[in-house]
Amino acid sequence: MYTALDENEWPIYVKAFEQATGIKVEVVRLSSGELLARVEAESKNPRASVWFGGPAVDQIAAKKKGLLAPYKSAMTEQVPEALKDPEGYWVGIYFGAIGFASNTEILKKLNVDPPTSWYDLLKPEFKGKISVAFPYTSGTAYTILASLVALMGEDAAFDYWKKLDKQIQQYTKSGSAPVVQAGLGEAAVGIAFAHDILARGIAKGYPLVLTFPKEGTGYEIGAMSLIKGGPEPDLAAQFIDWMLSVEAQNLMKEWYRLPANPQAEVAAGAIKLEEVKLVPMDFDYFGREKDRLIERWKEEIEYGR
Repeated sequence: MYTALDENEWPIYVKAFEQATGIKVEVVRLSSGELLARVEAESKNPRASVWFGGPAVDQIAAKKKGLLAPYKSAMTEQVPEALKDPEGYWVGIYFGAIGFASNTEILKKLNVDPPTSWYDLLKPEFKGKISVAFPYTSGTAYTILASLVALMGEDAAFDYWKKLDKQIQQYTKSGSAPVVQAGLGEAAVGIAFAHDILARGIAKGYPLVLTFPKEGTGYEIGAMSLIKGGPEPDLAAQFIDWMLSVEAQNLMKEWYRLPANPQAEVAAGAIKLEEVKLVPMDFDYFGREKDRLIERWKEEIEYGR
C-alpha cells in the first residue's frame, strides 16, 4: 500500500483493518505528488496494490495516465455520487476545506488580525512569515493552487501567487507541515486543510486560530483506488470495502475529517463544508491539467524569482 496520509494517521486505519481481517499490510508513506510520480515510474512493474488517501485530483491524474484499475462494489455504491469516479477508478473516503492556521501569539506581537481573505496574506506584516507546501510535492498545496485558479482565473491566480511568494517564510514538502510550523511559532500563518489545522494544531494545544478566506476556499475529496497491475488486487479491494464501512469511517473522528460514508459519525468541532464558502471545483479538470499547472508554477514562481 502507498498512502499520502500523515504518518500519525494512517496507522489508525491500517492497524484496525489488520485486527479486523488478520491481513498484514505493508505501507509506504509518500506525499501526494511523490506518490503519483512513484506509481507512474513503477507502471511496468507495480509494487503496490492500493493508493490510500490524498486529494482525488492526483488519482484523477493517475487515471488519465492509465495507472489505475476500476473497482465497484456494494460498499462504493453507498458513497454519494459527487465523491467518487463514475467509472469506478477512485472513491472518496473523506473531504475537507483549505483554511489558515494563525499563531495568536505572533498575531498579537504584529498587532494584526488573523487573515480572513486571500489578500490579507499579502499584508506587509506577514512578509516572510507564511508557510505553505510545494504544489508539486503536496496534494494540499496543489489544491490551494487549483482553488485560486477556480476563484480568480488562471492568469490572475499566478499573478497572485507571485505576490504571495514574497510572503513565504518556507515552502514545505508535506501539506500539513505548515500547521506545525505555525504552531511552533516558526511562521505566523500556515495554509493547510482545516482538519489538519484542528488535528495537528489546535487539538495538540498549539496557540492557533482557524479562519477561512471570505472570497471562498477550495476543498478536497480524499480518495483511494486500485493501482493497475498491482500484485494483490483482491486484498486491495477488501481494504477499500472495509475502509468505506461505518466501523472504519468512524475512526476519522480522531483526525477531524468529514467521512464519505453518510452513516459515519463526525467529530465534535469538525468543520462542515456548509459552514464555509466554497469555490466550485472541477476535479476532473484539475486532475487532467495538473502536470501543466505544476510546470507553470515551477517556471513562473520557483524559477522565475
